[in-house]
Amino acid sequence: MEKNLKIFAISNQKGGVGKTTSTVNLAAALANNQKKVLLIDLDPQANATSGSGVSKKDIHGSIYEVLIGNKNLKDIITRSPSEKFDVAGANQALAGAEVELVDLPKREYILKNQINTLNGYDFILIDCPPALNLLTVNALVAANSVIIPMQCEYFALEGLSDLVSTIKKVKQHLNPNIEIEGLLRTLFDRRNTLTKQVSDQLAAHFGSKVYTTIIPRNVRLAEAPSYGQSVISYDRSSKGAKAYLTLAEEILLGQHNEK
Repeated sequence: MEKNLKIFAISNQKGGVGKTTSTVNLAAALANNQKKVLLIDLDPQANATSGSGVSKKDIHGSIYEVLIGNKNLKDIITRSPSEKFDVAGANQALAGAEVELVDLPKREYILKNQINTLNGYDFILIDCPPALNLLTVNALVAANSVIIPMQCEYFALEGLSDLVSTIKKVKQHLNPNIEIEGLLRTLFDRRNTLTKQVSDQLAAHFGSKVYTTIIPRNVRLAEAPSYGQSVISYDRSSKGAKAYLTLAEEILLGQHNEK
C-alpha cells in the first residue's frame, strides 16, 4: 500500500444527502487533477457503479465477492469507461453480505486487508451504504478519514450525532487513525433561511472541519448519473461541476499543507 495514500469513507446513514453524487464527482475531480483514484462501491444500491458508467450486470466480479472471500480486490477493479478513475463495483448481491459477514473471523478488517494489497493509487473513495452497519464499519476501519456529506436541514443534525458517535467507537476499538476529514454541505439552496441557520450551526460546532466549498442544488448534477457520467464529464461548465472541482482543490491544498 502506498505510504501517502488517502482513503476516504464517504458516509451518512441518512439517505438522499448527495453521498453517492459526492463520491463519484469527487473521484472525477481528483482524477482531473492527475491523481490516481479508485472508487469502491460499498452501497448495495450500486449507484456509484452505474453513475461511473460501469454496468452492474457486466462487472467481472463485485465487492460482495471480495468481502465473502471469493475474489481479491485487485481482480475486480475495472476502468470507468467515461471517467479517468478505476471502480471496484457493486451489484444487488451486496445486500446479502451483511448476514454472511457476521460469522466471518476478523470481519471488520476484510476491506482494509484487501486495500493493503493495492499499489499505485493516490486516493481511494469508499461510497458507504446509508446505514451504520457492518459494511460501513468495514469502510471506517479501512479509511484514514471520513467525509460526511449533509443537507442543511433540521433532521440532518440529529443523524450527524449518531455517525460521529460511531466514528468515535471505531476509533476507540478498531481504527485509532480514523478522523473526520470534513463535512460537506450539499443540495444547498441559499434562498432557504433554515438552510443558512443549520449551515451556521455546523460551522459553529465543527469549525474548520466544515469545507468552505458548498455543493449547490443543480439540475446538471441530477442529470449526469442517468448518462453514466460525472457532472464534470457531462457538463464541466455547470455550477455542480465547478463546485466539485473546487472541493478537490480544497482537499488537495489541505493535503499539501499537512506535509
